[in-house]
Amino acid sequence: MREILFFLVLFGTSILQAQTTYIHAGKFIDGKQDRVQNEVTIIVEGDKIIDVQRGFATPKGDAIAIDLKDKTVLPGLMDMHVHIEHQSSKKRYEEGFRLNEADVALKATVYCERTLMAGFTTVRDLGGTGVNVSLQKAIAVGHIVGPRIYTSEKSIATTGGHADPSNGVRKDLMGDPGPKEGVVNSPEDARKAVRQRYKNGADCIKITATGGVLSVAKDGQGPQFRMEELNAIIETANDYGMTTAAHAHGAEGMKRAVMAGISSIEHGTFMTDEIMQLMKQKGTYLVPTISAGKFVAEKAAIKGFYPDVIVPKALTVGPQIQNTFAKAYKAGVKIAFGTDAGVSPHGDNAKEFIFMTEAGMPAMEAIQSATMEAAKLLRIDDELGSIEKGKIADIIAVDDNPIENIETLLDVKFIMKAGKIYKQK
Repeated sequence: MREILFFLVLFGTSILQAQTTYIHAGKFIDGKQDRVQNEVTIIVEGDKIIDVQRGFATPKGDAIAIDLKDKTVLPGLMDMHVHIEHQSSKKRYEEGFRLNEADVALKATVYCERTLMAGFTTVRDLGGTGVNVSLQKAIAVGHIVGPRIYTSEKSIATTGGHADPSNGVRKDLMGDPGPKEGVVNSPEDARKAVRQRYKNGADCIKITATGGVLSVAKDGQGPQFRMEELNAIIETANDYGMTTAAHAHGAEGMKRAVMAGISSIEHGTFMTDEIMQLMKQKGTYLVPTISAGKFVAEKAAIKGFYPDVIVPKALTVGPQIQNTFAKAYKAGVKIAFGTDAGVSPHGDNAKEFIFMTEAGMPAMEAIQSATMEAAKLLRIDDELGSIEKGKIADIIAVDDNPIENIETLLDVKFIMKAGKIYKQK
């Protein structure tokens, strides 16, 4: 006790008092209500919101004020599908043979910062080499700048399936990856792969329920897991308290994943009416990733950008994703915002809002898909997703009212994550 008193006398009691900040918001979107409010004060102490008041309250004591009276203030945005370790380029496939983990990590610090500077304070990383776990930790302790990361570590695949890391590799280098590397061929393998992801630091589980576009393999749509394997994965993930996500383009693999109890379907390209109804019954989210669909279709037209085996898949799948999203939204499927950034460029995440509203989703619902609905998918809606008393202070601001001008979300002027200001123009 004497040591504590001596420390306080020497350094002052201010070390025990978190900074209090009054944010004066001209317009205010809280992430929950369907209306834009006017003239609101958000009071932040440390990393928490301690009150939200009508009008512009006068700061008390040593509190500071931030004038955002000419801005629209809203919760920090969330992207439920990113690959923070990499970004598409003509050299993407050869980089797997040339870059060490340290190279990947150092490049990724740039992508982390771009994402946060775009107003995305939380992301769900759905598959990488394991560097994503290190990035998550480095951001959490303040070594690098970036969004809060919830990660699946390495995606789980079947032999030869989308996310088998040895696809397209010459035979003497191919090997036979197994559960440790995220490749499974039985329920026993499946359980082990989930437990390995947990051991490696994953927060959630991502599977590749169907073929994919960017893997060096012919099939972009076929189912790639048996029901007994899917059941083993999801049951084990549930045991460990982890949510699950399924990359899925083709209908059969998508249906199997939904029936097994997957938390979210990613892409959902060839989703049928039957699957939409099943998702509604099960409460399954769709994470659309329209940005990725548009990007791969555009780049597939450039000779040499992708290996030849990928081009027909990109041209078939890419243009369809926005149309499927429109149908799923109208059918009442739950939507959580996601871009597949890393396929499309990091930092351009907010373009997804434009594509969603083009397809018929009202701007407020699109914003809610990236705030409260995303938080619900992650099961963190008691801490994040809205601006209200007791929640973590993730707060951004833009120039215009995004309900009237959705493109204003492309240029975020103010960013606070967990009470710390990262951008203020």
